[in-house]
Amino acid sequence: MSDSSTIRLAYSPDSDDAFMFWAISEGRIDTRGLRFEHRRADTEALNRDAEGAEAPHVSAISIHQYAYLADRYLLLPHGGSVGAGYGPIVVADRAMTLQDLRGRRIGVPGLRTSAYLVLKLLLPDFEPVVVPVAPFRRAYEALRSGEVDAALLIHEGRLLYESEGFERVVEIGEAWTAETGLPLPLGGNAIARSLGDDRIALISDVLRESIRWALDHRDEVLEALLQAEHREGVPRDRALFDRYLGMYANADTLDYGPDGRRAIEELMRRGHEAGIIPHPIRVEFAP
Repeated sequence: MSDSSTIRLAYSPDSDDAFMFWAISEGRIDTRGLRFEHRRADTEALNRDAEGAEAPHVSAISIHQYAYLADRYLLLPHGGSVGAGYGPIVVADRAMTLQDLRGRRIGVPGLRTSAYLVLKLLLPDFEPVVVPVAPFRRAYEALRSGEVDAALLIHEGRLLYESEGFERVVEIGEAWTAETGLPLPLGGNAIARSLGDDRIALISDVLRESIRWALDHRDEVLEALLQAEHREGVPRDRALFDRYLGMYANADTLDYGPDGRRAIEELMRRGHEAGIIPHPIRVEFAP
């Protein structure tokens, strides 16, 4: 990179990602000579951009997408979204079981999302229909119009389905944990190998400090995110933000821990054995 002090940092508009990097964007921590250029995009765009010529140095990605980036990126040991017995949810306009959806159309947020990969492991036989994750109401519109028979909801959208009048079919994090005994790894932060060991270690330290600062000042950051929220369909509801951050911005965000790391390896292994991921993946973490 032409300016080694400038780090291109990409992450989603979702509140857990914003939470992690708030201390950097607001100048609350010492970035140790590094300058961060922030870019926000939805999950599918982040996954796609990480493959391009102008890929960011650090990017939030789906853990599923890591399978296609492992030769160029390491996973950071922090910044992960991990569901401890919970995660994305499949909903429909009436009560049904997951097996009722065999061969049916299910709206998914993207074919490289971890949610899609896990659902495919749980229900190999369904027709995926990509429904953009933003605005959240798009998935509900697809259900109401009959475009899809069910929808796989991620991010804050998975907390809003009841108020929209839909029924839960399956909580895929719950199903994954029942099957594996492990938490569900959904998203992570990846860092370019091309930065070199010293630069990677420095950037990792700064990003870890940003997460730690946010966790130590949780109420302040939560209130700031609530006031700044402007995404279509996301209510400025403190209880909803508090619940969502409790799920995906917590101690597991500061470090995956042994179970979280094993869960990533297990997801990669199962994805490959099912023929969804085309090659075996060696999961490697930055310091």
